[in-house]
Amino acid sequence: MRTCCIYHVAMTLAVKQPPAADRVYAHVKQALLERRYEGGTLLTEGELAEAVGVSRTPVREALLRLEVEGLIKLYPKKGALVLPVSAQEIADVVETRQLVEEHAARKAVPAPPGLIQRLEELLEQQKQQAADGDFAAAAVTDRCFHAEIVRSGGNEILSRLYDQLRDRQLRMGVAVMHAHPDRIAKTLTEHEQILDALRTGDADAAVGLVHRHVSWFSNLARGEVR
Repeated sequence: MRTCCIYHVAMTLAVKQPPAADRVYAHVKQALLERRYEGGTLLTEGELAEAVGVSRTPVREALLRLEVEGLIKLYPKKGALVLPVSAQEIADVVETRQLVEEHAARKAVPAPPGLIQRLEELLEQQKQQAADGDFAAAAVTDRCFHAEIVRSGGNEILSRLYDQLRDRQLRMGVAVMHAHPDRIAKTLTEHEQILDALRTGDADAAVGLVHRHVSWFSNLARGEVR
């Protein structure tokens, strides 16, 4: 009986395990977003297959998906080149974020208590992550902070559009925090200011603060970081 139970559990776990290609995809994508694979790195099928414990066939499938998403460039018989974050990509993301987030900030006023509470929780979480030096987690929380404001407007189309920027935002955010570790303190201050503007119902201030906060990435793209 006991042996049968163990066998049943083992079979259940085996059935629930994600397909090999999905495991490779998740492994590589997470590494890309956390900058464990830097821009310019050449990844080989053999190395990835060994790291995840699969054959090369699912590795090829996963890499094709990542190429479609614009994160890597495949070179036959050589491997996959990790594409660096370009100035044009930063500029495009910033422009889209400004259009969506400034509209969302104005629409969020008057802010419902649930939104304020959620933003307060995320801000405290990001502060702790920053204090721990966990930049990858802080970048995820940063994105969640802004996404909550966008979602509060109730426009599903805008929310989905904003969600499509998720991976690019995370990759840029982690890169910025590592290159400019002093920026995290300013980011937290600006999040606090945006939250205060929403608390007091000052739509113009909220929009202006969001514009300034997001525009910093444009300065980064032009090499005008300050």
